[in-house]
Amino acid sequence: MDYLLDKPRANCAVVGIYGLEEAATLSYLSLYALQHRGQEATGIVSSDGENLRRHAGKGLVADVFKDRTTFNKLPGKLSIGHNRYSTTGSSTQDNVQPLLVQDHSGPIALAHNGNLTNYHQLRKFLEGEGSLFRTSADSEIILQLLARSHGKDLKSRLFDVIRMVKGAYSLVMMSRDVLVAVRDPRGFRPLCLGKKDDGWIVASESCAFDLLGAEYVRDVRPGEMLVIDENGCESLFFANGDSHAHCIFEFVYFSRPDSLIFGENVDRTRRKLGHVLAAKHHVPKADIVVSVPDSSNTSALGYAHEANINFELGLIRNHYVGRTFIEPEQQLRDFGVKLKFNVVKGVVKGKSIILVDDSIVRGTTLKKLVRLMRRAGAKEIHARISSPPITNPCYYGMDFPTREELVACSRSIEEIKNYIDADSLEYLTAEELLGATSKRVGQDFCTACFTGDYPIEITESEGVVKIES
Repeated sequence: MDYLLDKPRANCAVVGIYGLEEAATLSYLSLYALQHRGQEATGIVSSDGENLRRHAGKGLVADVFKDRTTFNKLPGKLSIGHNRYSTTGSSTQDNVQPLLVQDHSGPIALAHNGNLTNYHQLRKFLEGEGSLFRTSADSEIILQLLARSHGKDLKSRLFDVIRMVKGAYSLVMMSRDVLVAVRDPRGFRPLCLGKKDDGWIVASESCAFDLLGAEYVRDVRPGEMLVIDENGCESLFFANGDSHAHCIFEFVYFSRPDSLIFGENVDRTRRKLGHVLAAKHHVPKADIVVSVPDSSNTSALGYAHEANINFELGLIRNHYVGRTFIEPEQQLRDFGVKLKFNVVKGVVKGKSIILVDDSIVRGTTLKKLVRLMRRAGAKEIHARISSPPITNPCYYGMDFPTREELVACSRSIEEIKNYIDADSLEYLTAEELLGATSKRVGQDFCTACFTGDYPIEITESEGVVKIES
C-alpha cells in the first residue's frame, strides 16, 4: 500500500544485555519495546560462555518468538538483539540480524543500526581480495574486515575496523564473554547505556530500560566504544566525537515519545514543535486540532495548548494492519488508507480543522486523508507540518524515496497544498525545528533531508555513493 511508503522508513533497533539471567528473554522484551524501529525481521543471539546460539526470522518480534520454548535454546547471561528495517541490502532471510560468524578467534555476532556510506568501495575491495559475502547487508562489511585484523582481542581488532568504515553506525557486538557497543563519531543514530542490578544494558532507546526496570545511565557518546566484560564497563574513544550530526528525525518521527535520546526527552521536544508551529503558523479561526496518529499526537497536543484550541480525536488508526493483506478483487477508492485510518464523522463534521502531521514524504496519504475528512463533512482543512519540506534523500539510515519521489523536491508549498487539496498548508522551517531543541542550534543535528547539507559530503558517480571526506 502506498501509505506504507509515505512516511520516513528506516532505522533498526539494537539491544545488548550483559551479566543478567535469561539475557535472551530480556533482549526479547527490549525488542518488543523497540518494535517501532523495524518490523521487517528480528533476531537474538545468546552466549552461555561457551557457545553462541541464534534465533532469527522475518516478521514481528511476537511472530518470530511466538514459541516460548525458543528461549530454552538461548541460554546465558549475555545476548544481543536486533529489529530490522532494511535500508541497505535486500529483504531476505540471509540479511536478518544479528549476524553470527565463526572466525579464527571464535564466534562473533553483530547487530547494526545505520548505513555505512563507503560500503560499496569496501565491498569491492574485499571481493577483490577474495572475500566471499553471505549477505547483501552493509553490516557484513564490519565482520569481513574484522576477520582480516590481526589484533590480539576483539577490542583491538574492532579498533582497526572502525577506523575504516564511514557513515552512520550504532552497533552492538558480542563474543563468548564480551559485549561491545560502538557509536559513530557524528552520533547519527541514538544508543544509550543502562544498568540493572549487577548487569548492563545497551539499547537504541531508553524506553527499553523502562520495560526492564533498568536505570538509564547515559548515552553512548559519539566516537565511543564500550567494552563490557567481567571487569566492568570500559570506555574507549576512537574519535573525538566533537562534531555531532544527530538525526533530527528521531525527534520528529522515529523515536517513541517516552524515550530519552540525544540527552533530551522526545515527548517534551515534540510538544515544543507543536508550540512553535502554532506560534509561527497559526490558523486564527479554526475550531479543532486533529493529529494524524500516532506519531503526530504529541506535537498536535503542543499546538492545541499554544493556540488554546481543543484537541480532538478526529482520526482513528488501525494498529493491526500489517504489510501484507488481501485486497478486494474489485478495487475500492482509497482502500489502503481507509484500512489504516478512519474518520470520526461526529468530530469533524462542519468544523474548520487544523490537521497536524509530522512530515510529508510523497503526499499521497495526506491527500487521501484530506479527501476522507471532506467526505465526512469537514468545512475547512488546514494542514500544519511539524518539520520542514523533505527535499533530499538520506544516506545515513533513513530509507527516503528517490529525490524524484519526494513531493517537496519538485513542488512549491503552494503546489503541495493544491495537490493534497488542503485549504492551507504550512511547515516548520529548519531554523524553527532546530530552535525547539535545547542543543546548539545548527551545530548538533543532521538536517540534510531538509537542507541538502550533508555532514559527510556525498557525491554520486555511476550510481554508487562515494565519500569525499
